[in-house]
Amino acid sequence: MPLPTSRELLLSAISCETPPRVPCCLMSFRIMRDRCRDWYEVAQREKEMGLDPMLFIPPAERHERPEHPELRGLPIRFHPEVVTREWKESPVEAPYPLLHKRYQTPAGILSTAVSQTDDWPHGNHIPFIDDYQIARAQKNLVTEIRDLEVLRYLLIPPTAGDIAAFRGQAEQARHFTRKHGMLASGGWGVGADMVGWLCGLEKMIYLAVDEPEFLEALFEVIGEWNRERMAIILESGVDLYIRRGWYECCQFWSPALYRRFILPHLKREAEMAHQAGCKFGYIMTMSTGPLLDMFVEAGIDVLIGVDPSPAARNDLLLMKEKLRGKVCLWGGIDAAHTVEMGTAEEVRHETERALQLLGPDGLILSPVDNLTVDTPQTWSNLRIVIKTWQEFSGIRAAPLPTEEPSAPED
Repeated sequence: MPLPTSRELLLSAISCETPPRVPCCLMSFRIMRDRCRDWYEVAQREKEMGLDPMLFIPPAERHERPEHPELRGLPIRFHPEVVTREWKESPVEAPYPLLHKRYQTPAGILSTAVSQTDDWPHGNHIPFIDDYQIARAQKNLVTEIRDLEVLRYLLIPPTAGDIAAFRGQAEQARHFTRKHGMLASGGWGVGADMVGWLCGLEKMIYLAVDEPEFLEALFEVIGEWNRERMAIILESGVDLYIRRGWYECCQFWSPALYRRFILPHLKREAEMAHQAGCKFGYIMTMSTGPLLDMFVEAGIDVLIGVDPSPAARNDLLLMKEKLRGKVCLWGGIDAAHTVEMGTAEEVRHETERALQLLGPDGLILSPVDNLTVDTPQTWSNLRIVIKTWQEFSGIRAAPLPTEEPSAPED
């Protein structure tokens, strides 16, 4: 019998089965991307390393989405009648210059202002949505319920041109993943993360208590927009649809508030994915414990980002106990502290621990959530992760190269 492909192994794990071996698929691999021409080359290099890569579509880079660098996926477009204006001022009493942005729409005006701190990465530009502006906002974009009709002009469905371009990308990806036996994924879906970008994270939680009807209406506007985009991704035949939920964990939401504001939309999206014959993945890296039963209720297939670090406040034993046979777990290794900074023994120990506690059924091994520090230590520790995983899984593989991959030629 032929050996199972990476796609088959990943789908088996996502279905909470016990595949012939635990797959190892990196959630994100920034240091490799910086050494490659595109995401196709990243996937090929991962395969050469013995990993089980996936290919995400659409594959636009951060610099190709200046209005939404944190939100991967289809482009965000504004209504053709929206006019934006940006300007900068330097108040004498303020520690930093202020950047302003105004959106004029047929339904009214939305505006925002942020402090241009020394580490602001966008020059004199304010993206529509971005993590950096949350902490630096002097005025959030959405502040009251009457803003929602204006917001709809900034959250329109993808254009015919965007859809056509995406279908071309999807066809290319489909040919590549079938040829190489890789998983095809798409997304990202978004909910509370979008609320945080638009309103600020503190305001988001105040709204849940003080103005719940406003917040519910905002979630519905975002949900409608999100499902329109999701339908286009699902039509492409991806194996896995992914929703990001970094700002949906219990660092921000009590279980009761999560059930009211987030769970209904999560259920609808998981059902949409399943009706299309697609698996549904959910990214959440910390403080998941009180929500585990609701993940099962929602129907998600895989929880992406199982971070074992103490700061993440995840109980791996509880997660496996609650989710075994119901929700696959993707992660298990601390990327920043262990792979990027740990000793060889620490890396080996944490890799073995993740495999023993979370596997062999319903597990995809990965550092959580990204490898971003490109040093010899990171690459050396990653090789230890791979070797330890291969030994645990009984994989006979050629020794990994001792040098890091080369960067692409100009």
